[in-house]
Amino acid sequence: MALGFEGFLQLTNEALTAIIVIVAASMLLYNLSRNLHAPVVQASSVLLACVTVVSTVDVFTSLNPTTLSLRAWLRVQWIGIAFAPAAMFHLSDALLATTGLVSRGRRRRVMRILYVFSILFLIMAAFSDALVYGLVRDPAPHLRAGPVFPLFSTFFLLATIVSIYNVLRARQRCLTTYTRRRMSYLLYSFTMPALGIFPYSLLFTQTGDSSLLFWLLVNVGNLGIILMLLFIAYPLAFFGSSIPDRVVKAELLRFFLRGPFAGILVLLVILYLPQAGRILGLPGEEFMPFAAVAVVMFWQWMVSLAMPRLEQYLVYLDDQSQIRMIQSVSQRLLTRSDLLQLFESILAATCDLLRVPIGFIAVFQGEEVRIEQSIGEWSPQETISNGAELQQMFAAESDDASTIKVWNGFWLVPLYSERMWEDPDNGVEMHRLLGVLGVGARSDSPALSEEEQRVFDTLVSQAAQALDDRLLQREVFAALEGLLPEIDALQRLRDMSRYGGFPVFTQGLPSNGVQSPDFVNAVRDALRDYWGGPRLTQSPLLGLNIVQEALPDNEENPTRALRAVLQEAINRLRPAGERSTTRAEWTLYNIVDLRFVQGYKVRDVARRLAMSEADLYRKQRLAIEEVARVLLEMEHAPRIHEKK
Repeated sequence: MALGFEGFLQLTNEALTAIIVIVAASMLLYNLSRNLHAPVVQASSVLLACVTVVSTVDVFTSLNPTTLSLRAWLRVQWIGIAFAPAAMFHLSDALLATTGLVSRGRRRRVMRILYVFSILFLIMAAFSDALVYGLVRDPAPHLRAGPVFPLFSTFFLLATIVSIYNVLRARQRCLTTYTRRRMSYLLYSFTMPALGIFPYSLLFTQTGDSSLLFWLLVNVGNLGIILMLLFIAYPLAFFGSSIPDRVVKAELLRFFLRGPFAGILVLLVILYLPQAGRILGLPGEEFMPFAAVAVVMFWQWMVSLAMPRLEQYLVYLDDQSQIRMIQSVSQRLLTRSDLLQLFESILAATCDLLRVPIGFIAVFQGEEVRIEQSIGEWSPQETISNGAELQQMFAAESDDASTIKVWNGFWLVPLYSERMWEDPDNGVEMHRLLGVLGVGARSDSPALSEEEQRVFDTLVSQAAQALDDRLLQREVFAALEGLLPEIDALQRLRDMSRYGGFPVFTQGLPSNGVQSPDFVNAVRDALRDYWGGPRLTQSPLLGLNIVQEALPDNEENPTRALRAVLQEAINRLRPAGERSTTRAEWTLYNIVDLRFVQGYKVRDVARRLAMSEADLYRKQRLAIEEVARVLLEMEHAPRIHEKK
């Protein structure tokens, strides 16, 4: 039997109510998986929980439960209704605090009072008839309004007005275009709780012949609530997140397409397919499981195809070339497993070419040698133990990659880097010897046909290029490792400066800087401007007690005093004895002194200390941390003497 128009509206109301549950619950779960320490994330989670509870009960009541359970569920629904006003004010207060206007106690007290009132209203709704009573089933199940309901309506209205006013104030405090725009999104969609949670049905006890109009209005309202939920999800996603905006947008897009939207499609199939089957004369209920599975699979396939295009037009609007390059690099990077597979293939092809059973590729690490890959029944440890001996064999060959040496029953060929390196001993630029490729010797002296030589040279070149690329990747990763603390500091600063001005940049930083989590970053900045610059003259380290005590010896000049304190900390890193550029105990001191005090460039320091630039970046981070540790020891030392 086909549904009438009113029945169709009721079915649509069930679908829209269930969609509200899906969207609100998904947003709540998304919040719970993020930074729950952020005030905005906490407050928005409470508000989303209220929406989820109210909409979930609406879904349960549409399933025609018994009268007793229906009354119980409608009272349970007041968990969300009663706490919604306090949750709205809580969220508006968190937004104001995010812009730098932190409550000095008054807003916090108001928020606590609102939560107390919410608890009282919930108790009245659950255990008495003062707020709600009775039961009305037409046109939708709801309770009647009790004598205290006008008081709750006033409470709800006032809390909503004040909350919207707070969001308006937060919007006015935003300084940048994009933060003001996102706060505007929140302001426009902030009426969603008032529209979606407040029990308007309690204001009407009898609808008469206007049930059709009632269902029309309810469906329009539910559709608006869904749109506002989606609308409010976008700006809320940026709060409490320290990752770049483009990553937040991409994560949110993937989350909604693969989660809530997929659930909505399955819900629509379950609700409407049986009705469509009756109209078309098809077994809709029997076909429904297969249709639901097919819809999920088809939707996931569509999302996979459309995601790159959607990200291009919705996320990476101005950075498409850089993002494509980053994605391409991530797909083409060689991991150690990839490299071992490639080496095994090269060795297998080489051994097959020369008709020999064993082969290996070894990599030099200083005077040591490490076997990267080998094939055949052979134990490398029994034959290769001294890397210096192998390196000496090719030292006089002037990076000639075609040289084949006979050694311990193997033919060895060197693997050179295509890049030029400067020899720290004589300053001559040459191709660096990375390792060797060895295969079982099929004769006492190397003898290859012209075709064998051509293919063999190609395989050797591929092995050398793979080693060189892997070495370059390690240098890039090491450089990134050294830059990560600075990137994190910039990201935290950018996140703090989203909403608010200069006070937001500096809030939470102690006057003496000792207990600040960014102490090491402050030391790094001061060292970079060691001979003058804003990072030294405006450094939070100027507030250290040891700097204040050094003022009389530095003509009361704070910058000179800080420079003197930094020099003292650096000197404490200096080992005893004559300075050396090769001994390990001098490495940290040499890096700090050469880089910051003497002002050498990274490349020059790396050459003087005979290390790669990547290794220099990594050890420079450790050296700065050591300077910061020494500064803290110096800061606490005067206090200890004062106590004595």
